[in-house]
Amino acid sequence: MASVKDVLDRLKSKAKPDQLEGMAKYGMAVEQRLGVSIPDLRKMAKDIGKDHTLALELWKTGIAEARILAAMIDDPDKLTEEQMEDWVKGINSWDVCDQICMNLFEKNQLAWKKIVDWSERKEEFVKRAAFSLIACLAWHDKKASDEKFIELLPIIIRGATDERNFVKKAVNWALRNIGKRNINLNQVAINTAKEIQRLDFKAARWVASDAIRELESEAVQNRLKR
Repeated sequence: MASVKDVLDRLKSKAKPDQLEGMAKYGMAVEQRLGVSIPDLRKMAKDIGKDHTLALELWKTGIAEARILAAMIDDPDKLTEEQMEDWVKGINSWDVCDQICMNLFEKNQLAWKKIVDWSERKEEFVKRAAFSLIACLAWHDKKASDEKFIELLPIIIRGATDERNFVKKAVNWALRNIGKRNINLNQVAINTAKEIQRLDFKAARWVASDAIRELESEAVQNRLKR
């Protein structure tokens, strides 16, 4: 079984500090970051396997890549609401937020509850996590009913008025992913976007116009009709 020291040593061996400047240009926080690629992290996660205890210890290091790796190796069945709250409050970068939602949080049924809880919070990355979870579930949860996503649309409408960049982009991502799920949700999402477009907020107009552009595109329409 790998130790925290073993994992950190391996992360440091894969580090590319020269990549940090480019990552910062994409809005990623580079404090406590080594510059390890996602493919390298996935390979490490596969080598390590599921390890809940190690995941908790890696999270405590505060290093961005260690935290992403922690989400990759943690056991979703052992995830608690307390852990989700602890981790989400420690997020300081959009990519860490999305990777944790994608690799861990969405795989536990608590995700649906936390979407509602976090969408009402003030902290930027906690709120982003709500909409990242919607986007991830719309993408990956093939068994969820259309109704479950339709019930989330009022949350998306409210979220679309948040002018903060990392929130509005996640709101847009959530709406687009719902609309790409099937032909029924496509029309529902387009109608929701048109409703959002009428709101007197710059962020809402951007969220809506960008979503409509993709959801009405020939590529998306042809794929859904097939």
